[in-house]
Amino acid sequence: MLALLHTSPVHVPVFEALRDDAHPGLELRHLVAEGLLHRVRAEGLAAVVDEVRVRVREAVAGGARAVLCTCSTIGGVVEEAAAEAGVPVLRVDRPMARAAVAAGPRIVVLAAYEGTLGPTVSLVEEEARRAGRPVEVRTLLVEDAWARFEAGDTAAYVRQVADAADAVTGADVIVLAQASMAPAERLTASAVPVLSSPRPGLAAGAAACGVR
Repeated sequence: MLALLHTSPVHVPVFEALRDDAHPGLELRHLVAEGLLHRVRAEGLAAVVDEVRVRVREAVAGGARAVLCTCSTIGGVVEEAAAEAGVPVLRVDRPMARAAVAAGPRIVVLAAYEGTLGPTVSLVEEEARRAGRPVEVRTLLVEDAWARFEAGDTAAYVRQVADAADAVTGADVIVLAQASMAPAERLTASAVPVLSSPRPGLAAGAAACGVR
């Protein structure tokens, strides 16, 4: 069983659909902790370290063979809990970051929530160092998009993200920093490759559980 730690319930049907499509033998358990992201916004990442560790321990106690965090903002904090978890603890965006580094040196990180930019840039740069590849990472915040997401207007949110991706120039690859942005990958008309995290992230979680 793979436990997924979400900071929004909107991710639950997304990962259920991906599981049904690509990993039908994988059992999922969804843990939704909306308060984590709210606390990060108000107090910073350090404020949620203890709660994240508790959530990971709960997942393992419930029988999880691996834990996958679907929130890029707290992904680094979740990975830090791996040492004491006793099972693989993964962040959903690491496979995407690895693929971005392989795609080329000019990487644009696109986000709707400003707090996601720093963690995602750090992750991409970490993967670049591991691969021994030089990268130039630029960031792009999609103004006002997050307010639409929080208001429940996901169609407008995704359309705005896709439009922002279409306007990017001078890049080898575009990284959609938040899992909620994934539908924009299908809408964009950009000639630049656009990467999202849910599908490769879930594949990594399935592999950690021994499920193809």
